[in-house]
Amino acid sequence: MSGDLSGESNVTGARRSWTDGSLSGRSFLKPHKAAWAVFHPAWIPQALDPTVERLKRGRVVAGAVAAVGVYTFVEGGFAFEEMLENTAIASAVLFFLTPVTVGVMLFVWRRTGTVGQLKRPLLDSLKLLLLFVGCVMTTVGIFRSSEMFGLVPRMLLTLVGLWMAFFVMAGAVRLSGNFFGSAAVHRCLPPLLATVTTWLMAVPDLITGDLHGLSLTMGIVFILGAPVTVTGLALLEMRRLKRRYGIRLTAHPATLPPTPAGAPPQAPQQGNPYGHPQANPYGQPYAPHPGQPYQPYPQGNPYGSYRAHNGQNPYGG
Repeated sequence: MSGDLSGESNVTGARRSWTDGSLSGRSFLKPHKAAWAVFHPAWIPQALDPTVERLKRGRVVAGAVAAVGVYTFVEGGFAFEEMLENTAIASAVLFFLTPVTVGVMLFVWRRTGTVGQLKRPLLDSLKLLLLFVGCVMTTVGIFRSSEMFGLVPRMLLTLVGLWMAFFVMAGAVRLSGNFFGSAAVHRCLPPLLATVTTWLMAVPDLITGDLHGLSLTMGIVFILGAPVTVTGLALLEMRRLKRRYGIRLTAHPATLPPTPAGAPPQAPQQGNPYGHPQANPYGQPYAPHPGQPYQPYPQGNPYGSYRAHNGQNPYGG
């Protein structure tokens, strides 16, 4: 990882700072502010569907509250050491599972594009993954090593550990939307990665029968709650991406149509089912020639290509 935490814009290729100036010395007084800047870098595109993003963040918060409630009230006390162990295991799973899943998708995309076209966003996403896993492991290490020191050093390490814990938790909520910046590679990667990860984390508990002190029915509901809700949100997100923007998971990112970052498509005016370019500040994103919505598309691609519209490849190929 580069020392200055710098990234690049995938569209323009211009050099930008990792946080784009949103992180200052005062930000570290509030760990959630620092996490908001660090774990959602400037090179990550804005969400196309804010409603789905809010639902995903709400699911993360609800899941955390449910987990804390189970450990606190059902198992008879909050098992701090077990929480640290589970956090470290989850980070290790993310570290190995995320690259494997992305590798499978690169194999699927090989027919219509190359890995070289995605090199820049892939490396940036890997940096963000390593940064988060490193922060988690550092937090776990601080709490475990504090017992080796005297009272004053232990108090100082505990304060640092608490700051890091809030920083990591806020970062996890922030990452629930972009999933380590994978949205910069392909808009459908975050829901796919979230689904695969949550199911593989739930399977061991189901196999071993670890129901966390709950009854059989409640234990299964608690364990399956996360993967089922994540899968439902993922299907909703990918369906809306396909219907609104023509973004399909199996299509190589370089072949997808350009989308206005962070701006959902506007509803067409009444009486005109196809809308009107002047009523849409982005024009007709799927028409290669304004005012000619039925003009034949170039090279047999119904969405055109970014290169055809702008003379450049948004993925640096």
